[in-house]
Amino acid sequence: METTSLRRITGAILTKSVICCTAISSTRISLSLPPSVSLEVFSLSRRPRNPRWFLHRITGMANPVSSSPSFLALFIVFSLHQLSRGQFLQGPSYSKFVVNATEMPIEDYYDYVIVGGGTAGCPLAATLSENFRVLVLERGGLPYTSPDLMSQDGFLATLTETDAYDSPVQTFTSEDGVANARGRVLGGSSAVNAGFYSRADEDFYEKSGMKWDLHIVNQSYEWVERAVVFRPELQNWQSAVRDGLLEAGVHPYRGFSLDHEMGTKIGGSTFDSTGQRHTAADLLGYAKASNIRVAVHASVERILLAPTSSTSRSKQGAIGVVYRDRIGLYHHAMVREYGEVILSAGAIGTPQLLLLSGIGPRPYLSSWGIPVVHHLPYVGQFLYDNPRNGISIVSPISLEHSLIQVVGITNLGAYIEAASNIVPFQSPARSVFIRAPTLPLYLTVATLMEKIIGPLSIGSLQLASTDIRVNPLVRFNYFADPVDLERCVSGMRKVGDVLRSRPMEEFKFREWFGNHREFRFVGPTMPGNQSSDTQMADFCRRTVSTIWHYHGGCAMGKVVDSDHRVLGIDSLRVVDGSIFNISPGTNPQATLMMLGRFRDKNDQRPNEMAAMDTLKLTVMQYITNNLLL
Repeated sequence: METTSLRRITGAILTKSVICCTAISSTRISLSLPPSVSLEVFSLSRRPRNPRWFLHRITGMANPVSSSPSFLALFIVFSLHQLSRGQFLQGPSYSKFVVNATEMPIEDYYDYVIVGGGTAGCPLAATLSENFRVLVLERGGLPYTSPDLMSQDGFLATLTETDAYDSPVQTFTSEDGVANARGRVLGGSSAVNAGFYSRADEDFYEKSGMKWDLHIVNQSYEWVERAVVFRPELQNWQSAVRDGLLEAGVHPYRGFSLDHEMGTKIGGSTFDSTGQRHTAADLLGYAKASNIRVAVHASVERILLAPTSSTSRSKQGAIGVVYRDRIGLYHHAMVREYGEVILSAGAIGTPQLLLLSGIGPRPYLSSWGIPVVHHLPYVGQFLYDNPRNGISIVSPISLEHSLIQVVGITNLGAYIEAASNIVPFQSPARSVFIRAPTLPLYLTVATLMEKIIGPLSIGSLQLASTDIRVNPLVRFNYFADPVDLERCVSGMRKVGDVLRSRPMEEFKFREWFGNHREFRFVGPTMPGNQSSDTQMADFCRRTVSTIWHYHGGCAMGKVVDSDHRVLGIDSLRVVDGSIFNISPGTNPQATLMMLGRFRDKNDQRPNEMAAMDTLKLTVMQYITNNLLL
């Protein structure tokens, strides 16, 4: 392609990036871009450069390997595809204070060091940065570099395309044999979940063991919701589930509501109208940029502890953490006087880090050869996961890709939710009589599920390795408490009621002979006799899975006090779901994001620190003005 032809190409500049994006010659290409992308249009006809200049601006290569017409055309088409998928989107506002851990100093000092840039850690960091110097250490990378992760359509791909150390999702299988997952990315599990947003129920505030100021709670929820919560638009499957719940007696209809209310409602979503995901990391946009730094790919290996008194070595306090970057270098993040280390690494990561730092049951730590700093017997105990059970069907009609948007809050101790996904069809083993399809085949699968409240069954966590990157061994003991099993049976019976409702008829297939219509199930089918407690209980045990709402491991009153302070250790707190003894409402992410904001706004210690800093500044000013002149 000659220079004169290049002049006829129009491109677009994303801030900090150059992407060729619109047309070659007279070819018209239509792109659908998120409204948040700002484009500065330029015309190459005003910049008579050679093809190598053009490729250098796009690729960053000093000497592009080819400037042939075919290479240019191929690269432009590739750029168009990537841009339409959001591959080259400009980073969010918080990206200016996010760095790779390899760029961090070997040692530095902060008022607060937060371990875990997840669902609670990000809002906590943003709030603390209003008055203090804050460091966030996140073991994963950036969310907005992954198109699948940031897209509603990429939900399943994000959960399934994983690796041992780098993927945004870290998978594990509990000792119960149930596959599970952890977020490993800035934003934590809010960056990989189904996006449903609903506030906690009243029982949670009463039973959590925390001291709540509900006025600050509501202000904190609103602070979160202004940034990351949207009203979903229901399409055919979610609308049918809503109507089926009402016909099945899950009354009243609440419409769109962010509150936890008995009946059927449409909840909030962290996916916007374009299907783009918003996460707890977006709440870093509230932060005071001059006071905060976020280091990604920073794997915290242990908490640094030291005696807090010169006269007694028995009382220990946190003075910082040791973390490792991606190339294996170790760094020290230390806290200043009156500062704190705050653990927000989640229900798996926080108890694991405490154990590896020598805080836990003395005999157990000694068996691993870990020096015991403080005997705390319940670290890793009182771990819970809400079991999920449900059914999936193939639909005879086209369905939208939808994650959880509608919920039925019953009086049976169970919540009913739904999703629909387009999944690749796995063909049977190749046969000489069947020609392999030339294009991939896809099926629309609709799911109806129930999650029990609580739960009451208690699990535990143990180390599998002294390497923090290796998942610990986890057992949740699903349905060990018979009340949990009773709630599952009641919830699945309500799912059966919904399936028998009139709005579900259009999702049945007509049989070849006669007018009879039936569901085509994918996986387990509902028991034939749903009035049988035995059959329903067997179904619950046999089909148990997770909805990724595990919590506990650092139970309040056993590992931390009502102010989140680790018992027996100074300057160390826990602010995440590991302190919960009950799951908040239908889905926990709203409460966890609120908690990050609430924890600081309800705490007097930061005010005392701010007052101390003001006093120090006043004294220094007095010395400067009166004694040093």
